[in-house]
Amino acid sequence: MLKIDMAAQTRKTFGKGAARTIRRAGKTPAVLYGPKTEPVALELNTKDFTKGLLFINRRNAVVSLNVDDGSVTRHVMVKEIQADPIQDTLVHADFLEISLDAEMTLTVPLKFIGKAKGVDLGGDITTPIASVRLAGKPLDIPDFVEVDVTPLGIGASMSCAELVFPAGVKLVSDGTKVCAAVTAPTVAAAAADEPAGKKGKK
Repeated sequence: MLKIDMAAQTRKTFGKGAARTIRRAGKTPAVLYGPKTEPVALELNTKDFTKGLLFINRRNAVVSLNVDDGSVTRHVMVKEIQADPIQDTLVHADFLEISLDAEMTLTVPLKFIGKAKGVDLGGDITTPIASVRLAGKPLDIPDFVEVDVTPLGIGASMSCAELVFPAGVKLVSDGTKVCAAVTAPTVAAAAADEPAGKKGKK
């Protein structure tokens, strides 16, 4: 999984008015919470925070949040981002504190690679699902799962149970679900490829 450092300061002012003042000063108000953590009000430099969010790009990532000039480091994940729908500016952020040694479950995207043999023979490839649920320690869970479709011939398929995961990571999703399959060309497609002189003949 991705890992990134971010800096934050403890926030000592609260309320809507205080939040507007913080944002005008180029900072984003935030809150950190967790199952064993009392909520902590924070503020982050908006420019630096935005760069970090662009790097993460909506992927799963462990953030080492250095609070108050690094006096405290909290391992967190970005749980929610609120943005102004008109100005497209950051309004607020929620961070969930996690333990790097505790198992958690995350949704991980599939990355399909290669060209199926069946496609070279005229078949059509389908990828019914785009992600799977995996469980493991946060830093062991991959950023994505590669699915090599090269061996698939016409009529062949691959189930989620056949995917390969790092040691210590297990599949939570239904292993019988098909993640990739190659089917024979459809009748409509075959008819479209038929010579014009033969169409309509009985």
